[in-house]
Amino acid sequence: MADAKVIPFDDDRSRGSRGAGNRRRGGAAESAPVGEGPVGEVQPLPVRGAAEEPAPEPDQSPAVDGGGEDGGLERRVAAGLSFLRRRLTGDYEVDDFGYDAELTDQVLMSLLRPVYEKYFRVEVKGVENIPAEGGALIVANHSGTLPLDGLMMQVAVHDHHPADRHLRLLAADLVFVLPVVNELARKLGHTLACAEDAERLLAQGELVGVMPEGFKGIGKPFGERYKLQRFGRGGFVSTALRQGAPIVPCSIVGAEEIYPMIGNSKTLARLLGFPYFPLTPTFPWLGPLGAVPLPTKWTIQFGEPIPTDGYAPEAAEDPVLMFNLTDQVREQIQHTLYKLLVQRRSVFF
Repeated sequence: MADAKVIPFDDDRSRGSRGAGNRRRGGAAESAPVGEGPVGEVQPLPVRGAAEEPAPEPDQSPAVDGGGEDGGLERRVAAGLSFLRRRLTGDYEVDDFGYDAELTDQVLMSLLRPVYEKYFRVEVKGVENIPAEGGALIVANHSGTLPLDGLMMQVAVHDHHPADRHLRLLAADLVFVLPVVNELARKLGHTLACAEDAERLLAQGELVGVMPEGFKGIGKPFGERYKLQRFGRGGFVSTALRQGAPIVPCSIVGAEEIYPMIGNSKTLARLLGFPYFPLTPTFPWLGPLGAVPLPTKWTIQFGEPIPTDGYAPEAAEDPVLMFNLTDQVREQIQHTLYKLLVQRRSVFF
């Protein structure tokens, strides 16, 4: 039962809300001399919630069952404290590859999302081409000096796929030898770019992402932007054929310009153990400030899937078939890149 509301007798609002009839009744009672005439009937106090009583003003209504702004804040604080408790006590789950779904959904994606939505302003097309269930292999172009394109593709699938699917990226060895980066990559669901891990994930019905250009694509000079490099030996096609998983081509425009690579210091690269050491108009000349990417406008488009479940099991060992499928995927990605570049108004808008 709601708490009763005390209405002062001299409250003009309560008299006004009950209409002119109450005012006349109140006035007659006040004008009757004491001891003269019949004694007026005592009117009962109005019952809150009666049909004739107006609803209370919004700012006077207490939150019920945790509703309202205060209730929402309390729920968020309680959820945050519960999350911290689970992290501190180890009461959470990771899979065999180190993927931490809870940390990814609640923390890591929340950190990447502002970069995705506000900084690069990513536009996603064709996400409905990604299967709603079962294993599938997403093959994308790779560029940008630093592998931010893979992370943005992961956010695109996570936030826009109608079936709320998660993308598991195959990453290079270098990712898993760098401190901090190694742990974060594992938590995000990344794993080593090898056929064994890829097949296991596909067999489990996971969505797997691969960028076959590797370092050749991400470290190419700015003058060769949007020109796809060689797609290796077609290992990703063989993996898809063994699992009968469809191949979804993905084209990413915008990543090429975030760090315009105008040079490569091979000496520093050898000393640091990197495949290349980029020289851009801002890095390393401006120090840490030069490591800030340019705020380009991105577009990520997922193409129509290429089925592989119609081939015989021994097709995975057929070099001619692997070459043809690899070339088909590469050509589809390249054609879409050219189409998106023609449609683009500006690098930054």
